Amino acid sequence: MCRHLAYLGTAVPIGGPLYEAPHSLEHQSYAPGDMRAGGTVNVDGYGVGWFPGPVRYRRAGTLWSDPNLRQLAGIESTAFLAAVRSATTGMPVADAACAPFTDGTWLFSHNGRVDGWPHTVAGLAKTLDVTDLLTMDAPTDSALLWTVLRRRLETGKNPAQALVELVREVADAAPRSRLNFLLTNGEVLVGTTWTHALWVLQKGEGVTLASEPLDDDPDWREIPDRHVVTAVPSTVEVRPV
Repeated sequence: MCRHLAYLGTAVPIGGPLYEAPHSLEHQSYAPGDMRAGGTVNVDGYGVGWFPGPVRYRRAGTLWSDPNLRQLAGIESTAFLAAVRSATTGMPVADAACAPFTDGTWLFSHNGRVDGWPHTVAGLAKTLDVTDLLTMDAPTDSALLWTVLRRRLETGKNPAQALVELVREVADAAPRSRLNFLLTNGEVLVGTTWTHALWVLQKGEGVTLASEPLDDDPDWREIPDRHVVTAVPSTVEVRPV
């Protein structure tokens, strides 16, 4: 499995949750606390995207070994999404396979896997144009899910509903899949829990969603399994998928 997080609120340095927090994303990359049998480390890539923009930076390899990203840690942003990757066996380890995925409006991350890839979601892939399939970021389950999702978002579909529908479709086709998603357009955070953890921290004028708490703040709340969360700094709404 992977680890991911997203923040929305007053401008803060992106390096806080990436490097400086006691259980930062960097720390989670080599010492995650809750992988739930989804591997032991997250060393197959990483990425961060921030607003305004969004601007995206992603690389294969290990987060802790990249001095260039660390130099960007002082950038302040009102919204960002970051992830570290534990690649599913058989899937490529390459820059383009790393989250966040984007189309210029949204940032998206998938923590999990599609069971039985690619056969179980062949029907879902058939709903896309051939050009969409040929121009996917990478031949991975996450990239396919993002390609399907962004086409639905382009129609104006509510982002939480779009995520819920995608989770249900994939879970019906591949019931043992792990489908924890994060999505943001810089104005709202949306996430899902499907057989893996997601936590929320609403503090001051900001809200954070993360696979694991970044520190020991008692205000971290775990989102129940099989739920969708929609968050802005003032409001966090959680409902069943």
